[in-house]
Amino acid sequence: MTTDTSTVDTRRSRRALVAGSVGNFVEWYEFGAYGFFATVIAANFFSPTGAGDAESLIKTYASFALAFFFRPIGAAVFGRIGDRIGRRPTLILVLLLMTGATTLIGLLPTYAAIGAAAPWILTGVRALQGLSAGGEFGGAVSIMTEFAPREKRGLYGSWQSFTVALGLLAGAGLAAVLASVLSEAALKDWGWRVPFLLALPLGLVALYLRLKLDETPSFQRAAKAPPQPAGETAKAIGLGVGRLMGWSAAGYTFLVVLPSYLQSSLNATFQQALIATVLANLGFALSIIPAGLLSDRIGRRPVMVTGAALIVVLAIPLMNGLQDKGISNGTKGLMVLLAGAVVGLLAGPGPAMLAEMFPTSVRYTGLGLAYSLSNAVFSGSAGLIITELIKRTKNVDIPAYYVMATCAISVLALLTLRADHRRELRD
Repeated sequence: MTTDTSTVDTRRSRRALVAGSVGNFVEWYEFGAYGFFATVIAANFFSPTGAGDAESLIKTYASFALAFFFRPIGAAVFGRIGDRIGRRPTLILVLLLMTGATTLIGLLPTYAAIGAAAPWILTGVRALQGLSAGGEFGGAVSIMTEFAPREKRGLYGSWQSFTVALGLLAGAGLAAVLASVLSEAALKDWGWRVPFLLALPLGLVALYLRLKLDETPSFQRAAKAPPQPAGETAKAIGLGVGRLMGWSAAGYTFLVVLPSYLQSSLNATFQQALIATVLANLGFALSIIPAGLLSDRIGRRPVMVTGAALIVVLAIPLMNGLQDKGISNGTKGLMVLLAGAVVGLLAGPGPAMLAEMFPTSVRYTGLGLAYSLSNAVFSGSAGLIITELIKRTKNVDIPAYYVMATCAISVLALLTLRADHRRELRD
């Protein structure tokens, strides 16, 4: 009895889609949980008195940003390994590192237990997470798009972003549940640890799926192809950063930094801030896959340019609406839902757009570096920049100015995209 080749290829493509996505889910679930519990972590690790003041919150975001600045190192190191020995073994390695570091956060002693060593230990573990996260994106997108049918790369790549949204939603949802069922004292004492400890069983499921992966045909062929000159790769990475910076800045501002912004600047409660964040991430999740599908039909450029331009136009009205006490909470909820959906127009086609920029021999490294550099500068620093500028200027519109500036630059970079979304990936 023989098996139809197309059936085998479809099965391998779907397996790659699931295995590539699940690691992203674990990674962004944890990063979301850290962002959503920023005020609690600030009080536990960065404040000798246990008070979550502005100074300790800034230190928390500095630790958050530091992890992002380790991402480019991870992208370079693991990307090189992935382009040399294969996507599958490298993705297994980064998953083990991420799962171990995330679980460890849930076990760390606080400032009250061990004093000034606590924030340093936490920051060291965050650096390990940054290294592994830097190696995750390039490998996951490479394996998903290299297995994808040519006419469905946008759809397959959008699943990477979709599982990011699911991870952020899971982190926000769990944080909202814990905040609802636990007292403030219990949440600060031990409740915040729960999301990090849950990373262990999630990581084991992801490991099982990745052990069943095959290596991509593109990687197997790439050994015969001449390497791309380093100068061309560096130029493509720089252009990729420009195309992604608006997505990075708006994504983290609207989807992760929002809870602390609402609490510290607009006097919202912890529960209200988390509900708003869940709605923003829900809008993000709902638009990602349709955006990826649409980009397979009309191209990456029109979809992504539209998303970046809409953020430039809508950022100020969104901030003004959230600040307006005369607007109902239901209307404000719809506003943050829309903000998340617009970011999805960038996130849906984004992974496939990046994969199409690099040949197989440097794809893992190239797209991983472009993504991690963009995230290091414009995502990881978002909370720190916004919180510090609001503190200094007392201007609560700072988040809007931040995403408007970055998205305006991304519009210009995205306009250089060619209509190459239906071509074969370069070996």
